[in-house]
Amino acid sequence: MEIFDYENILLLPRRCRVGSRAECDPSTTFGGRKFRLPVVPANMKTVIDAHIARWLAEHGYFYILHRFDVDAVAFARQMRDAGLFVSISIGVRADDAATIDQLAAEGVGADYITIDIAHGHADSVQRMIGHIKHKLPEAFVIAGNIGTPEAVIDLESWGADATKLGIGPGKVCITRMKTGFGTGGWQLSALKWCARVATKPIIADGGIREHGDIAKSVRFGAAMVMIGSMLAGHEESPGKTVEVDGALYKEYYGSASEFNKGLRRNVEGKRILEPVKGRLVDTLKEMEEDLQSSISYAGGTVLADIRKVNYVILGQNNAGEHLLM
Repeated sequence: MEIFDYENILLLPRRCRVGSRAECDPSTTFGGRKFRLPVVPANMKTVIDAHIARWLAEHGYFYILHRFDVDAVAFARQMRDAGLFVSISIGVRADDAATIDQLAAEGVGADYITIDIAHGHADSVQRMIGHIKHKLPEAFVIAGNIGTPEAVIDLESWGADATKLGIGPGKVCITRMKTGFGTGGWQLSALKWCARVATKPIIADGGIREHGDIAKSVRFGAAMVMIGSMLAGHEESPGKTVEVDGALYKEYYGSASEFNKGLRRNVEGKRILEPVKGRLVDTLKEMEEDLQSSISYAGGTVLADIRKVNYVILGQNNAGEHLLM
């Protein structure tokens, strides 16, 4: 098996078929809905809140609201009243099951439900998938996080409609240092490995440092790409604003950090400061334009054409061209 990550890979261009990059369509269909980009902000407290979630839904982007200190039922009701789709996160505890019960009892439901725990290849996730499918059979269930083909196969067989791949590759995640486990440092290779056995969509979660990494994720099998640090630190971002030597920053911390948990126990995340980047809409627009360029370099007109290109692995003994597999 080839081991590589985003910085080790370059995609190889094919003959361009469009007169302008603006002709390329970076939209994607996920869970029966069409979205402008195969990009979703990380479901983390310092990346997304209810206000940003609503704006994303209104403007054609996918979102997943985080599960920390959130009244998911009230949020779902507000989104329904606004005629917008509902996408929430839950854990695997009794109060999470109660949230599903309440969504069902009140007839609010949810269009997307993400079971979001650090180690998603777990018996508790199997039970929660079963509970959701019993109470809200129409909901599109995303389950994770995972990092192996065995986990993909199990979660799909348990009823997950999509899996979320990535254990520790994020900028504020320290899982591999704390536990010795994870996909940090080889996330893209893990995506390729898992996509070979997947029959349902995969969300690649973590490790994205450049816009080109979105295209690389699509090439190796991602249906959606979850991004944290690059979509944190905006004017609208919910993280606290901090001034350091006259420059403005937004705090950004991992879901398994003590800053999110409120206590120091089983800590697998840290806190950093991200320079304030301006408006989220501008970053999303730039991502869209860059992905259009990626499609044009792929010799295509739609997002799926990126999956047809060859690639090279840089800086390793097995460097060389590899065909689509």
